[in-house]
Amino acid sequence: MTRATTAPPTHPRLELDEAIHQPVRLSIMALLAQSEKVDFAFLRDHLALGDSNLSRHLSALEALGYVVITKVFERKRGRTWLSLSPEGRIAFDNHVRVLRLIVGSGDQP
Repeated sequence: MTRATTAPPTHPRLELDEAIHQPVRLSIMALLAQSEKVDFAFLRDHLALGDSNLSRHLSALEALGYVVITKVFERKRGRTWLSLSPEGRIAFDNHVRVLRLIVGSGDQP
């Protein structure tokens, strides 16, 4: 006789994106999700980070394909623009969906 087994329920936390869940990266992604593009200096100042700290987090998010970093020259001065990639938008939206499930405000079971 074969007994049918069902898989144990999994907790939504297992769907969280660990790369985004880190507080600074979550803050970066949240700000970029609200904008078409953001200047590096604005992001640094708004999140109260140092240049090197922000650069390290942005490099990690860029390596995952979540953030697009565009360096341009404006009036002979370098400027760095940041935006979410389409993959970054999907990853962030999914991360927020899972957080809502965990805290009980999600519409999904």
